[in-house]
Amino acid sequence: MPANSFGKEFVVTLFGESHGRCVGTVLDGCPAGLALCEEDVQRELDRRVPKARGISSARVEPDRVQILSGVFRGRTTGAPIAMIVENRDADSSPYEQFREIPRPGHADYPAMVRYGGFNDYRGGGRFSGRITVGLIMAGAVAKKLLAQLGIEVLAYTLSIGNITSNLSLSREELRRSVYESSVRCGDREASLLMEKAVLEAAEAGDSLGGIVKAVAYGVPPGVGEPVFECLDSELAKALFNIPAVKGVEFGLGFDAARSKGSMNNDPLTIQAGKVQFITNRAGGILGGLSTGREIAVQVAFKPTPSIRKKQRSVNLARLQEAELELSGRHDPCVVPKAVPVVEAVVSTVLLDFLIRAGLLPKVLK
Repeated sequence: MPANSFGKEFVVTLFGESHGRCVGTVLDGCPAGLALCEEDVQRELDRRVPKARGISSARVEPDRVQILSGVFRGRTTGAPIAMIVENRDADSSPYEQFREIPRPGHADYPAMVRYGGFNDYRGGGRFSGRITVGLIMAGAVAKKLLAQLGIEVLAYTLSIGNITSNLSLSREELRRSVYESSVRCGDREASLLMEKAVLEAAEAGDSLGGIVKAVAYGVPPGVGEPVFECLDSELAKALFNIPAVKGVEFGLGFDAARSKGSMNNDPLTIQAGKVQFITNRAGGILGGLSTGREIAVQVAFKPTPSIRKKQRSVNLARLQEAELELSGRHDPCVVPKAVPVVEAVVSTVLLDFLIRAGLLPKVLK
């Protein structure tokens, strides 16, 4: 499988760079007969950038999707679906200095070594969060297909900096409230504190990280391909390919290492003639297979490495130490933008596994 693609039956390929002509995706393996139009995808793209002033980058892209192939008369044909979004608000001038002085926290230096200096360094090029636009477009299609099976994935901001939401929200509350918040947190009190923290960090020329949580509802038991294509390992692999992700955990995650077996295990019972897990500390996955409970995954994002504070680096042309003070347009916190991306990636991976399991036909009636 090429390094720019993932999936076995529902294959997603990303292309484009941050300051290139466009970013896009090609989807191969989408069942024929799905009702799909540009507006279906546009609705997901419109959720990517928070509208509140100061929460995200000053770069304002219209992000209008164009479906180039794979859809005819409002239905998918079974052929590859190609979609693009043009880059219309790129300013590459601040990035010229990074050809010689790599930015701390960015992939500038290892990318230069890997590609012999031929990589597109503008805006981070291929390593920019801008490529997540393609993931959201893929997720829009995946979500429509998951809905055929009654499966829904919802993500939200669990924490930013040291502020964590402790409010437990129902599926309906998550669906309704998350995108009412500029930081994508359904807990109104925590949301206001998070927003204040992001604005204060930006004012100080700094940035914040945080955690996004996703919950998948309605996934049947037994989905996964152990041992080397387990459901959780493939989800983690895909999630780690989102720029700025530094950690992924399911259920209790690292807290399980501090628990006893009696407190970590999920007891079973019979309800309405069906096997049920009373608790869900495993996060809906055991042995690499879905249990039938909600799949719960938390994704940790590092602080945006582009900050206005002076940082130490090196001048590669002179082989001397140097100081770097960044200009340009950057997100003070990537977490709000990351929420729909996490939602899209989880949806896409789940769809691939469900097709592999034969739970979704190649042609929809």
